[in-house]
Parts: sequence; structure tokens; C-alpha cells
Amino acid sequence: MERARARAPALALAPVEVPKFFVCPISLEVMRDPVTLSSGITYDRDSIERWLFTDGHGDCPVTKLPLGADDLEPTPNHTLRRLIQSWCAAHAVERFPTPRPPVDADRVAAIVGCAKKGGQQEVLAALRELADIIGESDRNRRCVEGVPEAVEFLVSVVKKHAAGTSSSKPLGGCRSQEEPMCGVPDSPKACSPEEAALSILHSLKLSEASLKRALESSDGFVDTLASVLRWPPNYRARTYAMHLLKAALSAMQPSQLSSASTDLVEGVVRVVADRTLSPKAIKVALHVLCRLCPWGRNRVKAVEAGAVAAVVELLLNEGCGCGGSNGKRAVELAVVAIDHLCGCAEGRLELVAHPAGLAVVARAATRLSPTATESAVRALHAVARHSATPAVLQEMLAVGVVARLLYLVQAGASGERPRERAREMLKMHARVWRGSPCLASHMASYPC
Repeated sequence: MERARARAPALALAPVEVPKFFVCPISLEVMRDPVTLSSGITYDRDSIERWLFTDGHGDCPVTKLPLGADDLEPTPNHTLRRLIQSWCAAHAVERFPTPRPPVDADRVAAIVGCAKKGGQQEVLAALRELADIIGESDRNRRCVEGVPEAVEFLVSVVKKHAAGTSSSKPLGGCRSQEEPMCGVPDSPKACSPEEAALSILHSLKLSEASLKRALESSDGFVDTLASVLRWPPNYRARTYAMHLLKAALSAMQPSQLSSASTDLVEGVVRVVADRTLSPKAIKVALHVLCRLCPWGRNRVKAVEAGAVAAVVELLLNEGCGCGGSNGKRAVELAVVAIDHLCGCAEGRLELVAHPAGLAVVARAATRLSPTATESAVRALHAVARHSATPAVLQEMLAVGVVARLLYLVQAGASGERPRERAREMLKMHARVWRGSPCLASHMASYPC
């Protein structure tokens, strides 16, 4: 109760005892918009929606009873809200404003309908209103996501502008004439319609079902996002598009992944190579690259787009300079990407042709996580088995690959498979490597 008193409205003239049934059991604050669940417990709407939708719980926080589908739309407790307002008035406490009624699907469909019938100003107005609706609550976000016309409209806005955008003159970079898009999360004060639409799509956090519906109903949804990746000046739009691509790929069938366009793969590689983007955007791009590579000819397309050089440079910079767990994860993903790319002859040739290619992969084999160790050793094994020219073998010796393989065998790798692969490589090329004066004593146990 003391905590409830402390969190009572700030404009109270003196400390007052807040009735306990005015306090939300979750936030321990006076309820602004009380709603009641089927369990009979009343909560503040923002708190219970965060509990259900953001945190993903399926039970009542107090009784722990499972909640049904009807609890996704909790019942407003108008009587309690009036009592709280009367109590505020009686104790000279600022009254909470009457909450606006929740937005429903019909309202969202009407906004989209007006935008489709109107011109540029109507589209901008609709985007502003949708952004404000989504920003109010998680319930509103789910409501907008549940209206297929809304997602189709947002995709169409991006697609319309992308259709007239070339890689040499991106439309998204021209935003100085646009009005502020207030309410768009993480958006600039002034942005173009396509950037605002991308921001809203990103904020919707589309579920797998919504993504599948978008892939089926919106012709060229993925290709539209791929075209956004060719807007170099528009960093924010490219980041939104990359996040949406990552989500969309998780909902795509293997046949769709195998038929990914060259433009899509090139766009992803371009993001990986762009050091002006945020480390988080580059990490998402690495996720997408690793997701695409196993299917069809995507790894060859990625190699032709310069993926090997981009990833090697990323490893040289230790994850583009981002520290902490995010930086470590980015480097780990880069090693996994190298492993995928070395699954084709073109990728292996690019790796050995890069001055630092073999060295950075060898370094990653002993400095990161078990996953990175396994991927790095597998990539080196592919090179040693399929691309082992005399020059390559000498380079592996010169840049320390052989020394690190010996370390993995003698000190113990993270897992039996990397250790066995390292031992196999040493046996495979012992005749060449045992001649090194630095390694002769260590290589003596490996027969020629």
C-alpha cells in the first residue's frame, strides 16, 4: 500500500491513502483504464495487455488460471473507473482523462479505404493515423496487423515508390519536402511515405501467419524489400527492410528460398559490406545471408556479389567494431556465413584469393564460440580438401592455419567433430607441412 501511495498521481496536494481496489496488481499504480478478465480480477489495460501480448503470458497474473480467447478483449470496468475519478475529485487529485475507445478493425479498414481512394495527402494522413494508433498500445498493434487490407496498403506504398526507383537515384533519399511523420516509432522527424510505411510494417512485428498472407497476396513482396536495399542514402529504410526480410524468410517455403532473385542476394551482401549502417542492421543481414545460402544457387550468387570479401573484412574489423554480446554474435554469424560460402568452388577460390581470408578464418577457429569453431574448421577443411594447391598449402602454413590446427588437436577443440577435422587436415598434408622447422617436431606424429 505504501508503494501504491507513492505512485499515486503526482499532483496530489498531500499524501492520501489509496484504496487498494484502485491499484493495478501488476503496476501497483492507480488504474487509468480498468478492465476485468474472466478470472474476475481487474487490471489497468496497459499493464494486462503488456502481460498478455508483449510478454506472451496466457494466464491471469493473480489467480494463475488459464485465460480464454475472450480475455484478448478484456471487459472495461466502467463502474470502477467512475469511482476512481470521483475519488480523485474528492481528494483534490488530478483526474485521469476518460480513455479513448479501443480501435477496431472497421476503423482501420476505413482509414485504409480513404487512403486508397485519395491522393498523396490522403496517403500521408493515413500513415500518420496508423502510426499513432500502433503507438498507443499493443492491442492496437495487433488490431492493425489483423486487418489484411492494412498490411497490403503499407506494402503497396513501398512498392509504388520502389517501382520508380533506380539504384543510381534512390527516391528514398529525397525526403526534405515531406511533412513530419509524427508517431512513427524510431522514424526521423521528416521522412518519405515509403520510409514511413516501412517503419509501420516493422513496428507491427508481423506474425508468421501475417507474413505468409503478405507473401501470398502481395505480388513481389520480397522483391519490393530487395529494391529498398538499393537505396544507399536511406539508411533507416534499409534497416527496416532488412528486419522485415529476416522475418519474411522464416515464413517462406524451400521452393521460394531456392528461387531468390539475384537482386535480393546482392542487396543483402551490400548491407553486410556497408559500414555506415548500424551493427544491428549488419547482424540481421548476416542472419539473412546464412538463411539464403543453403538453398539453390544462392551461395554462388552471394559469392558473385562479393560476399566473401565483405565477410572477411567484417571479421578483420571484429564485427564492425561493435562490442559486447552483439559484436560477438555478429562475428560468429560472419564465420557461419564463410562456412556456407565455402560450400561451393567459387566461394573457396574467393577465400584463398583474399590476402587475409585464410588467416581470419583460422583466428576465428580458436577465439570464439563452439559454433564459430565448428564453422571455421569446416570451412578450412573444405579448402584443404578441394582447393589445396601448393600455393594454398604454403599460405596455410605461413599465416598460422597449421599452427592453429595443431592447437585444436593438442589442446582440445570445442567438440569432437572440429578436432577430428583438424586431425584429418594435418594427416592429409603432413608431407608438405612437416618440412617447416617450427612445426617439424609437432608434425612427426602424422605419417606422410
